[in-house]
Amino acid sequence: MAYTLEIKQIVDYPRVRIHRELIQKLLADESLSRRGDCRLFSFMVLCSYANFRSSRLRIDGVSHLIGPGEWICSLREMAGWFGCSRLYQATAILEELVQGGFLTFWMLPGTKLVRYRILNWGAFNTVLEYECRCQKDCGFFFFPISFGKRLMEGTRCSERDIIMDLWLNTIYKDGRIKGAEIGPVVYFRDGSGDPLTSCSSLALRWGVSKTTASRILARLDRLGYLNVLTFSGRHGTVIYLENYLSVMFQISDLPIHKEDVALQLQLKTGRPEEESCVPSEKISVSKRIMLELLPKLLQSLAAWGFFCCSCKKKSVKLYPLSPACNRWKLEVSCKSRTASVENSSRYCFEIRVTEGSG
Repeated sequence: MAYTLEIKQIVDYPRVRIHRELIQKLLADESLSRRGDCRLFSFMVLCSYANFRSSRLRIDGVSHLIGPGEWICSLREMAGWFGCSRLYQATAILEELVQGGFLTFWMLPGTKLVRYRILNWGAFNTVLEYECRCQKDCGFFFFPISFGKRLMEGTRCSERDIIMDLWLNTIYKDGRIKGAEIGPVVYFRDGSGDPLTSCSSLALRWGVSKTTASRILARLDRLGYLNVLTFSGRHGTVIYLENYLSVMFQISDLPIHKEDVALQLQLKTGRPEEESCVPSEKISVSKRIMLELLPKLLQSLAAWGFFCCSCKKKSVKLYPLSPACNRWKLEVSCKSRTASVENSSRYCFEIRVTEGSG
């Protein structure tokens, strides 16, 4: 029986994978502002350190058994995660999360160690029934989308909170959402299927002013977290996440072009329309020129996920499909042998020359 693996992040799924690698990256990025009273990112940090199975932690000669959804650390270390300069501020954040029904915590007697437990951890994460050390800087955990809405309600978001809000609401390869076939697009699940948004709605969502929302988007775009595409008129803005595919699915990230998105959303890019002209002679490209362009073409195809195009063992065939030499066929085949199994792949591409250069 043949199985087909499809890489998707669909809109119906109530949970999102949050990779600990991403959390550690945001913790280490000192350029991101911490201003705000939203606890979304703070709670995600606690979830990233929580055990997914039982393990033992030895501190100052004392062994502690820590169950799934729990962790023990110093209050000062936790204050560093939260960006607090005072220990009582970290305790106040924990109290807020307790009041929201997200966790419980207590101080270990005679120490400055705090132990916390994520409530209902087993409801949205698999609990492994054996005892072993848990990695804290790799792997992932599941985070319910409904938690994000509850934690953001009536608060002012920091830049880290905003990044995680966008991450929770990113859709990929779901045909019901416009633009999701091109790349990982942000869609706030409003029932329209349209990812277009505005700074006014984002400002209301994040508890900031419209100007601040616009400035944050531009800043996160410059820092390489987002690809913000703004369209003319009252159409609005579409947000794509950078490095989403490499983190979530360990595949190459694809470049997002504004023209492709505009075509999917049936929008104008704002470019002036040029006068169309039909050449008097048929467009023709010699095979010598095509062979000179072939390395760059193979490099582009490899970046789009056709990895055999960059393989040293590949076989390439190029020949014209029309007498005018404006249509070419490119065949790329690759064979690899591992152990006693021979794997082969073959791709055919049609190249159309639509525009000449003088």
